Amino acid sequence: MKTKPVLCPERLRHVPAQFSWIDQRLVRDRHIRGRTPRALALYLFLCTVADAQGASYYSDATTGSLLGFSREELCAARAELAAAGLIAHHCPFYQVLSLDRGAAASLARPPEPRIGEARSIGEILRSMIKAP
Repeated sequence: MKTKPVLCPERLRHVPAQFSWIDQRLVRDRHIRGRTPRALALYLFLCTVADAQGASYYSDATTGSLLGFSREELCAARAELAAAGLIAHHCPFYQVLSLDRGAAASLARPPEPRIGEARSIGEILRSMIKAP
């Protein structure tokens, strides 16, 4: 393994007291392939605010405001990440999911939206394609 130079030794990273990290398998196992920039921004946000179990509960309004997303953009990014098996969402809770190879394959379908909850066209089409 190559030794990489430390460019700024006075700014070495460490695990902070408040737990937060991004799994390298996101890139190595190509989970980011084909993801939109908005979905990746949401994923980074959720990883940053999640606890050690991956759970967080920022409201849509706060999340959208912090990321500069409209409600529709947030819903589309969330649907994309859920369809990819990267997150689970049941309003108002999010969970960043494990990237273990077996975990993604064994995920149950995400819960159906509650009556009156808005869905994107993409979500509707994906649910139609996946229907038995």
